[in-house]
Amino acid sequence: MNYNKKVLITGGAGFIGSHVVRLFVNKYSNYQIFNLDALTYAGNLENLKDVENASNYSFIKGDITDEAFIEALFEEHNFDSVIHLAAESHVDRSIKDPLAFVKTNVIGTMVLLNAFKSHSGGNYDGKLFYHISTDEVYGTLGDTGLFTEHTPYDPNSPYSASKASSDHFVRAYGETYNLPYVITNCSNNYGQNQFPEKLIPLFINNIINNKALPVYGDGNYTRDWLYVKDHAIAIDLVFHKGKQGETYNIGGFNEWKNIDLVKLLCQQMDVKLGRSEGTSEQLITFVKDRPGHDLRYAIDASKIKTELGWEPSVTFEEGLKKTIDWYLDNGTWLDHVTSGQYQSYYQKQYN
Repeated sequence: MNYNKKVLITGGAGFIGSHVVRLFVNKYSNYQIFNLDALTYAGNLENLKDVENASNYSFIKGDITDEAFIEALFEEHNFDSVIHLAAESHVDRSIKDPLAFVKTNVIGTMVLLNAFKSHSGGNYDGKLFYHISTDEVYGTLGDTGLFTEHTPYDPNSPYSASKASSDHFVRAYGETYNLPYVITNCSNNYGQNQFPEKLIPLFINNIINNKALPVYGDGNYTRDWLYVKDHAIAIDLVFHKGKQGETYNIGGFNEWKNIDLVKLLCQQMDVKLGRSEGTSEQLITFVKDRPGHDLRYAIDASKIKTELGWEPSVTFEEGLKKTIDWYLDNGTWLDHVTSGQYQSYYQKQYN
């Protein structure tokens, strides 16, 4: 079959990436979708069992920091576009090993930019480099205000600093080489297939197993939460209709203090598991705060709503119910990803 586009999606076996891959494979039969993933701890091909045999889908195991490999890949496939999701993304891990985040998030992005530029030969017709980033690059907010696309960068963790650097390099390549790009900065994602070191799947798994729910500090840190399937839809819209050289903030219009979120999760889990009201809340344990912990993130997503017509499709309560149901219905998946390396990391981090 002759495909209209060849799209490389990096990090496509991860949490957000797998939802983007699935959406594109199912929606665009005339696109050839290449999923490039190094299959590190958070990359899991079980996330894509339902599309792995699709005729327009190919998986490639590889590391975005391997310059020779990436150059050869672009030479072989001549990709039209890149949707770049591959990243180290867990703040706690970045505090323990910041250089790993520089390598993947900064050097890896540079390697992809260079390959995209060199193999385009200066002809960018129909081409796009789409870089997915985070709201954490903006730093922290007080009790009021929202992050806009014009908020100055002020990262406070090695993770957010590495993502801020990669954002700057993408923009610099646009200005210096006229490379066509878009950037999106998103809020905290939640939903199906998320690796259980992040708050919501970690706590779902711990409640199932009657383990402690470790809440940092006083639990009053505030985040804006975005359902992952809504994020994938937004990525689809920006990829096809976003203006080149622009940034779009993607948020859930949905702020929650961590402790309030955890209590809501406990309430819903008690209902799902047939436990007495308040049972799971007894598992809440306040633990020592992490260094450089940002107080509050909140995104103003009015630009993408106004220009592209996107807004979240579910409330947080609805999305959380869908998420809980998925984890309870997919116990085998959860068992597979909570063994081995993850268990040893959990002990080191919270014990």
